[in-house]
Amino acid sequence: MKSAIKKTLHKIFPTKKTQYRAFRSLVKNRNSYLYATGWIQSIDAKKPVDKDGNPIPWMNFPVVALLKEKLTSDLNLFEYGSGYSTYFYAGKVNSVVSVEYDERWYQFVKANAPANVTVIYQQQDNDGDYCRVITTQDSQFDVVVVDGRDRINCVKQCLPQLSAKGVILLDDSQREKYEEAIAYAVDNNFKALNIEGLKATGNGVARTTILYRDGNCLGI
Repeated sequence: MKSAIKKTLHKIFPTKKTQYRAFRSLVKNRNSYLYATGWIQSIDAKKPVDKDGNPIPWMNFPVVALLKEKLTSDLNLFEYGSGYSTYFYAGKVNSVVSVEYDERWYQFVKANAPANVTVIYQQQDNDGDYCRVITTQDSQFDVVVVDGRDRINCVKQCLPQLSAKGVILLDDSQREKYEEAIAYAVDNNFKALNIEGLKATGNGVARTTILYRDGNCLGI
């Protein structure tokens, strides 16, 4: 853990003086942001967790805080890309459907999934079956998290599957290639809210874009 912290500090604070000040303020101080969000704990555990060791999505901490506050037990959620986020969502919403392309990871997530979670294995492809898994579901979804493969086509395919109050969370939206997905949603009467910050085990600025309409389930 110490080597990872030192590497991160060196990237952010290149001089020894600022490194020492940063270490004293952020790492040695157990009341710091890094401890309060679970960043330190995540580095130690090598997985995304909060300050109490509970699983969280591998998204930036401001988005995680928003989801902790706004997700409710009457919502149904679809997730492209399963993982520790799946367990987090399962404890917040009514039901979770998660599609996964990595067969080993699929088996792990499925084996540990609560009763309100359905995990679907689908090989990755481009503009094929993977992005269209959501269209095979009988129900609509209030929240769709796009954090797997083929993200542009996943956004395009999920729009008709959203409930009237539905929102989309497109993670890592700072990547230029995902601008097409955001533009497509905006052209279909969605608004885009960018939220940036540090994510668990990360050392840079990560962005999640929330695509929403008026009267959405997150109240934004």
